[in-house]
Amino acid sequence: MREHRFSTISLTVEDDGIAVVTLDRPDSLNAFTSTMQDEFIEVFDVTDADDSVRAVIVTGRGRAFCAGADLSSGGDTFDYQSRGGGPATGAYENGVHRDGGGLLTLRIFDSVKPVIAAVNGPAVGVGASMTLAMDARLAVTGAKFGFVFTRRGLVPDAAASWFLPRVVGLPAALEWRYSGRVFLAEEALDKGLLSAVHESEELLPAARRLARSMMQGSAPVSIALTRQLLWRMAGAAHPMEAHRVESRALEIQGASADVREGVTAFLEKRTPEFPRQVSVDLPDVWEGRQAPKFS
Repeated sequence: MREHRFSTISLTVEDDGIAVVTLDRPDSLNAFTSTMQDEFIEVFDVTDADDSVRAVIVTGRGRAFCAGADLSSGGDTFDYQSRGGGPATGAYENGVHRDGGGLLTLRIFDSVKPVIAAVNGPAVGVGASMTLAMDARLAVTGAKFGFVFTRRGLVPDAAASWFLPRVVGLPAALEWRYSGRVFLAEEALDKGLLSAVHESEELLPAARRLARSMMQGSAPVSIALTRQLLWRMAGAAHPMEAHRVESRALEIQGASADVREGVTAFLEKRTPEFPRQVSVDLPDVWEGRQAPKFS
């Protein structure tokens, strides 16, 4: 087991290949700050580059998952210019400040490892939105969720206007977004935002079981490519786009040592030992246009 300490987040890489990322500002209910944003993004750089990591679980320390943006600046919290913001103090594009939650979810979107949210308590605002780029969401019984932006005079963050309808469908996304109301995990499960609800002592064990089911017996490079194919093709205009990129991926993978090992192991009725590693062997099936970015 290896531990990485940041100021607002901790990362533990367990011996079975599962990395547990813990939001670690329990006294403020893990409220999201610019420092947390930067450290969170860095965490995914670490997990993507570490071939011993096969899956990532994200959870919170204390009684909350993430209570949303840190509002300690009061009414000026989201007024970047009045707070002294500018191109030298944050991410800007064409003079527009780039939403920090969006920078995070875009980084999660580019992850080459499966990502699971283990929501241990309230997930509100960006705390709910950040989970949408993850591959599965589990929560404790009675956990509260809220996309509360309209009640603060805001609009969706964290690229949620793209992610949320793809996760739960447009009707649920619209109702939750228009009303800004807080709702329980049981409703989130019913609408498809969650895949399961557990008692608190069972949450992380269930997340670990799910992570192991995603990675055991599967080739790491195949998982990385599959994750990117499914997420990116969710926005494709026509199935021909999927056909083209899948054809490139199948041609590259079909000639690889992983496929030779996978087929041979199947015929010999044994567990495969895939030789290729994501950090060095992940092919560019996107012809340079949509390749994941990590170091």
